[in-house]
Order: sequence, then structure tokens, then C-alpha cells
Amino acid sequence: MEEPCLGRTPAKWHYIVMSDIRTDWTRNEVHSLYHTPLMELIFQGARVHREHHETGEVQVCTLLSIKTGACPEDCAYCPQSARYNTGLETEPLLATDEVLAAARSAKESGSTRFCMGAAWRCAKDGKEFDHVLDLVRGVADLGLEVCCTLGMLTDEQARKLKDAGLYAYNHNLDSSEAFYDRIISTRTYEDRLETLGHVRDNDISVCCGGILGMGETHDDRVDLLHTLATQPEHPESVPVNALIAVKGTPLGDQPKVPSWDMARMIATARILMPRAMVRLSAGRVEMTLEQQALCFMAGANSIFMGDKLLTTGNNELDDDRRMFEVLGLKPRPAYKNASAHQIPVGAS
Repeated sequence: MEEPCLGRTPAKWHYIVMSDIRTDWTRNEVHSLYHTPLMELIFQGARVHREHHETGEVQVCTLLSIKTGACPEDCAYCPQSARYNTGLETEPLLATDEVLAAARSAKESGSTRFCMGAAWRCAKDGKEFDHVLDLVRGVADLGLEVCCTLGMLTDEQARKLKDAGLYAYNHNLDSSEAFYDRIISTRTYEDRLETLGHVRDNDISVCCGGILGMGETHDDRVDLLHTLATQPEHPESVPVNALIAVKGTPLGDQPKVPSWDMARMIATARILMPRAMVRLSAGRVEMTLEQQALCFMAGANSIFMGDKLLTTGNNELDDDRRMFEVLGLKPRPAYKNASAHQIPVGAS
């Protein structure tokens, strides 16, 4: 069993915190930063957060599964894989009216970003992909930031999505390259990096993060953060997920991720990638208000709101509204800090 993350304060801490935006972090620097004593790390994460973001401002997002189940991939954490018996019912691609009604409801509830996920290994050209393009246009016209996660993309597909009004694309690395083949065998780490390149090359905002609690070590988490922080440009969004252990998947018996592990990951990501939206994503449903507050203090500034995250449960809307009231949080508007050419024509 790996030793607990006790950590020591890096000798050049003041230099690391006050440096400019960097994509040349060394692995040793990331390791030292990650292993800083937790309270000091959260304090420094909060300092960096205040330099680059408005305190107490949290983006509210909604995630909808537009095509559910029967995925050919073997991701060990995912209940949507056709390889596992999790009791999940397969559903075809949702109709336009149903998706747009969900997007309008999300906007009325306070969401400014609407994410659509399809259980595909890769997006396939043809009728279904054209339907997704129509969905992107419709949601963008509502004035919401539109995000999709459709599996692997070609450069041409990324261009078409951008032209339709897509603002962001989610494609997580999940963990370190060294740990990756222990959870997925049906696509490579390089496949994921290639898709991220297509997204970035077409001026689509990159949303990329990972999952804690799959059996990875602290070194795996350091390696993931180092990979993210040394991309040609930092991801605009970095989701930090805690594994939702689903019975029937290979990871169905994994223990719950401690909330301080989430806070440590968030604070380190905040310092390494100061301008990114660090998103407190899956696993929040198992956290108390106080535990979530610790993550916001560490530098998280986005959550998913709604009863589901694709197919797993999420926090109740009334509970999130109470949390915003108690903690004095306020919603972040759509397209904040986006340049004019990133905002789709017709978005309001």
C-alpha cells in the first residue's frame, strides 16, 4: 500500500506561486507542489485563484446523455460499456426537441454551460453526427456555452463542430500514461492526445481532466497534472472527478475517495494552470457541504447541477441552491473572458 501523502513545502515555493503562466513545469516541480502540506497548499491555491478569477464566482453546468449505453470501449469505471452488466438500459440518440427542452430548463435553473455526451468510441460521420451538429446549433442559439463529449474526433469533425457553434470539447486523459492501460485497452493514451490536438487546432476550448480513486498512486496523479500543465496551451477546463463506483464494472468495489484528496488535486491544478476553470465534477454527490467548501477554497470554480451526470446520480438542485446561499457563491456568466471569435454568431 502506498504511503499517505504527507508532503513537504518546496524550498522555492514563493517562486512557483508568483511565476507567470507556464507550460514548462518540470515533473519534480509538480511533485513538490502536489506534496505540499494540505493547508498550505489550499492557502496558496486560494491566492492564485484570487489573482485570476473573481472570488466566489462558480460556473454552473448541466450534463446530458444524448446517447446512452452500448459503448464498445472497456473503460473500467464506466457503466455505459457494452462489456459490463450494470443494469443500464441502452437509449438511442435523443430527438432535437427533447435536448433543447433540457437545455432551456438548465438555463432557467442557472446553468450557463450545457454539455452533451454520447456513448461512442468515436464520432462517426453521417446522419447521427449531422444530428449532433444541429443540436449544437440549437443550444448555442440559447446563449449557453455548448460542450460535447463524443469520443475521438478527426480534424474535419472538430472543424464542423466549431462551425456549428461548439464552444468546448471534453476528452479526459483519466490518469497517467503509465496507469492508463490498467483501466482502458480499447484506445491508447496517444489517441486521446491526438483528439485534444484536433480540438485545440480548431480553436475549440479544451476540457480535459481525470478521475481519482481508480487505484492509481499519488505519482500517477502527479504525472497526470504534469501532462495537463505542459500541453501547448493549458486546458480551459480541468474537471477533477472522484470515481463513482458502479456495481458490475471492474472498479465497482473501489473505496470512496477522501475529500482531502480532491482538495489536494484541485489546489495543485489551480496553481499549475491559473486561468483554467477547475471543475469539481463527478463524486460531489457523496461530499458534504463543508467538504465542497474546502474544494472551492482550494480553487474549484465550477460544478455540474442537475439530477444526473450522464447516468450516475448528482446533487439535488435545492441542496445546491442552499450551498450557494450559505457559502455566498454566485453563478459565473456564459462566455466570460472568451474572445469575440469564440462566441457563436446568434448566441445571446
